[in-house]
Amino acid sequence: MNSFVWSLVGGRVLVAVFTLLVVSFTVFCATAILPGDVAEVLLGQAATPEAVAGLRAAMHLNDPALLRFVRWLAGLASGDLGKSYANNMQVAQLIGPRLLNSLKLAGITTLFSVPIALALGIAAAILRGSVFDRALTFLTIAVISVPEFMVATTAVLLFAVHLKWLPALSFAREATSFWDLLRIYAMPVITLAFVISAQMIRMTRAAMIETLDTPYVEMARLKGASPTRIVLRHALPNALGPIVNAVALSLSYLLGGVIIVETIFNYPGIAKLMVDAVSTRDLPLIQSCAMIFCLVYLLLITVADVIAILSNPRLRR
Repeated sequence: MNSFVWSLVGGRVLVAVFTLLVVSFTVFCATAILPGDVAEVLLGQAATPEAVAGLRAAMHLNDPALLRFVRWLAGLASGDLGKSYANNMQVAQLIGPRLLNSLKLAGITTLFSVPIALALGIAAAILRGSVFDRALTFLTIAVISVPEFMVATTAVLLFAVHLKWLPALSFAREATSFWDLLRIYAMPVITLAFVISAQMIRMTRAAMIETLDTPYVEMARLKGASPTRIVLRHALPNALGPIVNAVALSLSYLLGGVIIVETIFNYPGIAKLMVDAVSTRDLPLIQSCAMIFCLVYLLLITVADVIAILSNPRLRR
């Protein structure tokens, strides 16, 4: 690896850190301007002005916004997410189990959707212009056009209401067998797979087609290389960077879809926790959940960019 490659990698990491700082400021400002008073929400409508003023002073809500932001950012840097306003518990204790549930759901969705999407995208690129390619293109465009909440609602109506195969709510009861676990995760995973698979298929197909049209692949074809060798030996390694970017971008869409899915299926994840925190104006909890979403998004994009840089043979030479 030459110094230029490492300078590119370092630049991407620095950009990610700077972006995270900008996002933290945006998240803090967005939560600070939410309508309503936190103290009034916590004490109720019957609270006296003196009680509201006392609670605001105890929670340091009267401090300048910049001072509160610096204090909150310093806490994040040290791993202290603060205390929940509504539960009077450490935010980390509330987020921990919920984050584990969300990671479990995202992991199962990734294991289910990524291999299928990559295989279909590569097959569509190899069979470009065929009936399979045209049908898959039509299907992916149709899926992309359908919002996540409609997919989730349709799944509930079909599999839970009419067919009665699957429960309408996830984690409505404890799983005692593999079949119960499959029934609990089936509809959230299917819905999220619809969210990310279609986009991943299209981006993988485009990356493979671009690589298959390059001169060195054409030279391998003229030399009599088999289609399998052309794809696996010549095209796929050089398309690795764009394909990894496609996977990372598609998985980042998971962050938006998981909020809707966890809410509809009552799945006890971090997105559902964030939605509940908004209703009670629990600012530390909202801010921490939002920062976790932003951190995961930036991590996915940065890792994809770094892999794309390191896998580029022209940059390595």
